[in-house]
Order: sequence, then structure tokens, then C-alpha cells
Amino acid sequence: MQTKSTKSLYWGVIRLLENNFLIASTDKGLCYLQFHEGNPACGVDEGAWSELTKWARTQFPGHNWVEDAETLQPYILQIEEYLKGLRTTFTLPLDLRGTAFQQAVWRVLNEIPHGETFSYSQVAQELDKLSAVRAVGTAIGANPVLIVVPCHRVVGKDGSLTGYRGGIRNKERLLVLERVGL
Repeated sequence: MQTKSTKSLYWGVIRLLENNFLIASTDKGLCYLQFHEGNPACGVDEGAWSELTKWARTQFPGHNWVEDAETLQPYILQIEEYLKGLRTTFTLPLDLRGTAFQQAVWRVLNEIPHGETFSYSQVAQELDKLSAVRAVGTAIGANPVLIVVPCHRVVGKDGSLTGYRGGIRNKERLLVLERVGL
């Protein structure tokens, strides 16, 4: 039986519309959301599972792992509403772990309005760190909560679609959903 002092990491594999995701939260909020190419009915593919477990052991050591779709339901609902075009902002709590610089970059990402994009240079400018464009890119790539922390809204200086942890095809689909001029 789980005691009140035990910390848990609630996780699940979900399918929303035509997208598969790995999702995790703590009692404080959503902490992980990544696209997953496997079939949720068949479980988690080894590579995606390895990425999640490696990340979670670093960020949430000592947490018990609990597969719990019910606990994840409020997060799933808001993500589904976004993917259906019914939501433009998220109101769910987050439990983001990262360096101070990563946290600062992720805060800037959260300020990019729905339907707009920033370049990596613009993110660096918002941080008053114009020479840190590469570091900004690295911090964006470490974003553990895709979609909710909208790293898909960051594009190349010339407007081109650049790397995206969830895949360029998914980045393009998210921007089209938000009706960004592509």
C-alpha cells in the first residue's frame, strides 16, 4: 500500500485522434508528454520506454511508477481538446524539471501565442542572451512536455521548419492545426 509520503510518477500510453503519446505526471502536475510511434494496444516500444525511464530516473529519483490512466485523465482531456482545435491554451499544472536556463527557455516558449512562431534568435533575445542561440536550441530539444510547452512554435530564422523531438511531420501538423502560415 502506498503511504502518503511516497512519491509517485503516474504514466500511460495513450492514443488521441491519430497520435500516440507517452505521458507522465506527478502529484504536482504533468511532467512528460512525447509522441510515441508504437501502437498503445501493444504496449510501449523499447526505444520510447528507454528514453522515458532514463529521463525519469534522472529527474524523479525514488518515485514509484504507477500506470494510472485515471490520474492522467485531466491532462489527457486538455491535450485532446487542443488536438481537436477546441483549446488554444493549457490550464493544467506542470512539474517541469531542468536547469535554470532550460526553465527560462521553457517559460519563453509558454509565452509564444497560439498561432504564432518565434525563431531561435527571438527566444534568445527574450532571454537577453543573443549569443546563446545554440544553447537555446539545446534547451528546446530537452523540453519534456511537447505541445503543452509549445516548442513546435520555434522555427528557423528564415521560417523553415527545423528539428523537433516529435518529428518534423508532427511539428508541421501542429502548426497547421494552429493555422500558422506554412
